[in-house]
Amino acid sequence: MDQNFRAVVEDLLRTYEENGGINYLEAAAKLPSRPAIDAVCVDLLSILFPGFHGAPLQHAGDLPSVTISRIASLHARIKPEICKSLAALSPSDSIETDADEILAFFFSKLARLREMLWADIDAAYEGDPSARSYEEIILAYPAIEAIGIQRMAHLLYQKQLPLIPRMMTEWAHGRTGIDIHPGAKIGSHFFIDHGTGVVIGETCVIGSHVKLYHGVTLGARSFEKDDQGHIRKGGKRHPNVEDYVTIYPNSTVLGGETVVGARSTIGGNVFLTESVPPDSLVYYEAKQIAILPKRDRTAASAAKF
Repeated sequence: MDQNFRAVVEDLLRTYEENGGINYLEAAAKLPSRPAIDAVCVDLLSILFPGFHGAPLQHAGDLPSVTISRIASLHARIKPEICKSLAALSPSDSIETDADEILAFFFSKLARLREMLWADIDAAYEGDPSARSYEEIILAYPAIEAIGIQRMAHLLYQKQLPLIPRMMTEWAHGRTGIDIHPGAKIGSHFFIDHGTGVVIGETCVIGSHVKLYHGVTLGARSFEKDDQGHIRKGGKRHPNVEDYVTIYPNSTVLGGETVVGARSTIGGNVFLTESVPPDSLVYYEAKQIAILPKRDRTAASAAKF
């Protein structure tokens, strides 16, 4: 071994032994592959939006054969990853059967999920005056990609599948800047305008016709700890947002007991930790800002001397 690297390698090997964090082929519980799950996300988008994602369609008549081919291919490639995920949680003889049941449930929900996602596209078109067509939204709006992946990941989360749902939403997070936990429950006609910096926590419940702008956080207020000072897992930690709510840029709503009532509007830069009733307007009252023409400002400055 090159002497220049010996100390580096020895230090790394020590941490491997002490801290773990290695996923190797001989391990008893192999973990899902990140490249494989990334590819699954790409394939799922091609199933939701054929011709927009994945290989282009040559003719409308190709759609039945292309769709069955994509479903069969996806099933064959995602099942081993689900089996790995289940084995990492609890190795058993029923893993293959459990994986088949999860996949049967997942595929049975795709058509309904696509209808819901189309309602999200409709909300984007109606909610954004710059949107010129539905095609533009499908091709260019990051929120549709993030919401679509989250809705599919949520199906797997409902079946208590570990690892993979979070891997899916993190794939979308990395591409879009929108971080939606797969556990969040989101109603129809959901629109995130611009999207960058949006964070939606695991136990959020969002109603229908809700619109968020960039920089919005729906997060946890605090974390309970056990007698050893460790954070308790689970529990309702994130807010509920009822129907027809709009939350403007860079606002933060925190707490598992916080409810934003239906038809309310939360203005920009608000920090909210308490519930608001339906039909409320919540805004941050900033200090007064003076705006003067430059010539007036120059004259006022000169008058001081």
